[in-house]
Amino acid sequence: MAQIEDLLEGRSPLTTVQIHRLHELTADWQMLSDLSFADLILWVPQRKDSKSWPTGHIAVAHIRPTTAATVFAHDVIGDEISWGAKARIDAALSNGEIIRDSEPELVGELMIKEETIPVTFEGQVIAVISRHRNADLMRSPSRLELNYREIAHNLYRMVAEGTFPYPDAISVFDPLPRVGDGLIRLDVNGVISYASPNARSAFSRLGWANELESYSLGDVAESLTKARQEAHEEGLRSSLSGRALRRVECENPAGTIDLLVMPLIQGSDRIGAIVLLHNITEVRRRDRELVTKDATIREIHHRVKNNLQTVSALLRLQSRRIEDPSASAALEEAVRRIGSIAMVHETLSGSSEETVAFDEVLDRLVSNARELSPRVNTIRIEREGRVGTLEPRLATPLALVVTELIHNALEHGLAAEGDSLRIVVERDQTECSIRIYDNGVGLPIDFDLGSSSNLGLQIVRTLTENELRGRLVLEGAHDGTSALVTFPL
Repeated sequence: MAQIEDLLEGRSPLTTVQIHRLHELTADWQMLSDLSFADLILWVPQRKDSKSWPTGHIAVAHIRPTTAATVFAHDVIGDEISWGAKARIDAALSNGEIIRDSEPELVGELMIKEETIPVTFEGQVIAVISRHRNADLMRSPSRLELNYREIAHNLYRMVAEGTFPYPDAISVFDPLPRVGDGLIRLDVNGVISYASPNARSAFSRLGWANELESYSLGDVAESLTKARQEAHEEGLRSSLSGRALRRVECENPAGTIDLLVMPLIQGSDRIGAIVLLHNITEVRRRDRELVTKDATIREIHHRVKNNLQTVSALLRLQSRRIEDPSASAALEEAVRRIGSIAMVHETLSGSSEETVAFDEVLDRLVSNARELSPRVNTIRIEREGRVGTLEPRLATPLALVVTELIHNALEHGLAAEGDSLRIVVERDQTECSIRIYDNGVGLPIDFDLGSSSNLGLQIVRTLTENELRGRLVLEGAHDGTSALVTFPL
């Protein structure tokens, strides 16, 4: 669908601020369409500049009601009409007044009644809304329909006066409850003068046993929630008085209702308010389940980390009791590997997301490796690039791979000579690579990764190919060794 800006390019001198106002209007006008049981079309005058007389109008938006059948089989967005073709649209633009009470006209097989409303912004009419409804459907309106229409008239008057849409209302309206979910009408004192059947049903589910009409909405909500607000907080009674635009949740053990309070303005006076409401009991129940699930998952990661650290401590104690140096060294390597896995789980236990901030893990792996190196004070370790966040299925094997490669570089490549180890990370949308350089002794001339008996390298190769679905390249550089791990994201 074409944007308003695209449709108006070269056809209208409206400013960016004025076009933004039209976007605000069309973001909220499903409510206007539903309340008036009508299709709405937004027309912008076509002219060369703001001082020129319009040559016609272009339709830039169209909305259909959910409370009645549409009167248009096809969208009219992009349609153009010349000046004089639609007298009511011309008159609303010229006079800045709502044109209503027109005689129904036959459109196809339907008798359609059209009304036009000027869209005023900062004292200037920048567009016109044409409202089209089936006249035959409104001959014997119900009480609900009468209230909807009266409210619609109030809101259209606010559009013509420039007080609707409400300023800075995006965060309050997102997402906007639907008219059909429930509507309450308040008088100037915040007392309920009308409540739709769905509104009565929603409050009944929360435990309200009486009719809503003639009661203060704030009193009803406070009696249901037994809310005790702190002194600095705005109470339900004040929020639901209708004096200002507010979004409030009314909650008790039986359920939760989301209420959007919108004051009705006439000139400079407040004449009442409407309240759109939606029963969000199920939504809040699912939210609580997700919070509980997230907390449970984090607790599991925390316990796994603690269990791994316990195993690590037991192995370390065992290694101190073994006199065979090779066996003791093997246990120390196992301790180191278990510690790498524990770091991933520790990161997950402290995160609200089910992803691992791997750069934090990498920093700790480097720090631990430096502390374990016998040449801790003479080796310089540098890092370039960032890994970002990874899924746990990638983060756990990658932590082990990086641990082994760093340890291998420090234990073998830099054991006797060299003083530099560099970790270079590159990542794009589909792939990540980590290269570890050292300027040590380099690889033996006859080195072959496939036949190497080094346990650490066997672990790295297996994890890279089987768990990361990646590839490992180990090669001698001109002044040391380069280990490259590349894997898909």
